[in-house]
Amino acid sequence: MSSTLNPDNYHITLLRHGESVGNSEGRVQGQADYPLTETGRQQAHSLAERWLAGGRSFDHIISSPLIRARETAEIIAASLDLPVELDPLWVERNYGVLSGLPVEEAFQNARRPLYALPYQPVGETGEGLWELYLRGCQAVQHLLRHPAGRCLVVSHGGILNMALYAMLGIAPQAELRGARFLFLNTAYATLTYSPADHIWRVIGINERSHWEGYD
Repeated sequence: MSSTLNPDNYHITLLRHGESVGNSEGRVQGQADYPLTETGRQQAHSLAERWLAGGRSFDHIISSPLIRARETAEIIAASLDLPVELDPLWVERNYGVLSGLPVEEAFQNARRPLYALPYQPVGETGEGLWELYLRGCQAVQHLLRHPAGRCLVVSHGGILNMALYAMLGIAPQAELRGARFLFLNTAYATLTYSPADHIWRVIGINERSHWEGYD
């Protein structure tokens, strides 16, 4: 596989963490720190085994320091014999006072404005969508300071969406309108970036062929 890759380009895989305790309990996680469930660990092991068997490798593995992402990254890194670089730019969105609440309770407690602007904070003290987008831009810029090659980023659905916005030239809109990219647990997106002509190419979104029974 590696012989077919252009060594001057970036070959980027954006991976969402495995199932966490917060996921299984139906909570708004944000930056609340929940470990993986046994299912989440198995998801990460299954993905690592699939990649190892398929000869997939990386030059760098970068992870959010939140435990659900870090543990996912460490499981994969151990299989591929690589270190994990922690980067706080890849942590999930700060949901303010909503963090850690059950989803239904969070919806009841959220004070939704008549017209939701991307500049307004979420959960009273959390990150507005524009703030999250700007952090996604920083995360992409920091990623591209690494040498060209194969890079795996292990992170969270919200910030991964904003990183894709930054890569693809999409701006956040009011009322949460616009594109949304699905990332199920241990599903991933693959992209390439050519610095020579500043072209991003999307290869796949929400890839999960390692899931048992997935066709």
